[in-house]
Amino acid sequence: MKINDTLPLEYRTEENSNKILGFWLFLGAEIALFSTLFAVYFTLWNRTGNGPTGKDIFEVSGVIWETLLLLTSSFTCGLGIHAMRLNLKKPMMIFFGITLLMGLGFLGIEITEFVNYVHEGATMQTSAFLSSLFILLGTHGLHVTMGILWGSSILIQVNREGFTDATANKSFIFSLYWHFLDVVWIFIFSFVYLKGLM
Repeated sequence: MKINDTLPLEYRTEENSNKILGFWLFLGAEIALFSTLFAVYFTLWNRTGNGPTGKDIFEVSGVIWETLLLLTSSFTCGLGIHAMRLNLKKPMMIFFGITLLMGLGFLGIEITEFVNYVHEGATMQTSAFLSSLFILLGTHGLHVTMGILWGSSILIQVNREGFTDATANKSFIFSLYWHFLDVVWIFIFSFVYLKGLM
């Protein structure tokens, strides 16, 4: 059933509007998850035992590149949604493709960072601080990985079917998820890395 043809395509059916509302509720649960992980990290950040501190292992250049990639990917994701609303299939797919490539770049840097930590003897078993750090960063990285897989499947659907109520709704919901991951990263960048480097 159509609600209003003047609304963006992703909102035009009652089912789509309900899916968007449901996804906002899901993001509420994700906020609770990450809030818990941050609370654990903030409780354990100075429990380093004989292991390294954040200041010992954090590398500014990698973190800056991760941040630039993820924040820029949020911008290109927004451009993709704008192109979708203008019914521009090719630009939408290009912007979403760029978003996913930047997500892959982010993951590549994060994996390299984890490997470097382990080579320096900073593992999950080394200290409570490192355990909480790996869990927080790993959970966010897993979410980015799932986002890349999800976004790739949406690109395949848009390529096959074009813009429909269903593909527009999925694309918009994906964009909400991707922006959420960027917000979480801003907190990680500010309260884990910057605080840890001081």
